[in-house]
Amino acid sequence: MRLEFSYNKKKVLQALRYHFIWQPEIRILLVLIIVFDVVSAVLFYAGKIRPEPFLLGSCIWLFFIISFWFILPGNIYRRAATFRDTFTIFFEDRFVRLANERGYVDWEWRQFTKFAESPYFFHLYFSAKSFFLVPKDDMSDEFKYDLRLLLSDKIIRNRK
Repeated sequence: MRLEFSYNKKKVLQALRYHFIWQPEIRILLVLIIVFDVVSAVLFYAGKIRPEPFLLGSCIWLFFIISFWFILPGNIYRRAATFRDTFTIFFEDRFVRLANERGYVDWEWRQFTKFAESPYFFHLYFSAKSFFLVPKDDMSDEFKYDLRLLLSDKIIRNRK
């Protein structure tokens, strides 16, 4: 299977947001912030506390959302030259080859720890924080289906 692609900035930013939200530590932090804010709101409206804890929780929640929705994805996009390049990716039986005009890299299937799918990308993970995005833009439905099967077979089944 072979695919040529380049990246769309808006779609990459959205994929990076998905990556952050999928991280367990970020989910836990988000839940804790929301619980703190709700509890402080209830206590404030019940007259048990002053407004400062409620306002603090609201500011923390707002800062959290702004940083993980806008700042972090934007910084990663600007720093990574990968997103400004054009690639050809080959999904072979023994490895995945990523190539561009400067060269290529081969990844054996065992190097991938998992894969995930967002609306515009397949996320191929090397570790919890290291991954590669494969855009779905130029894929037919049949190609996507075959790729899902291949990724499931090579990454998920080989992990067991």
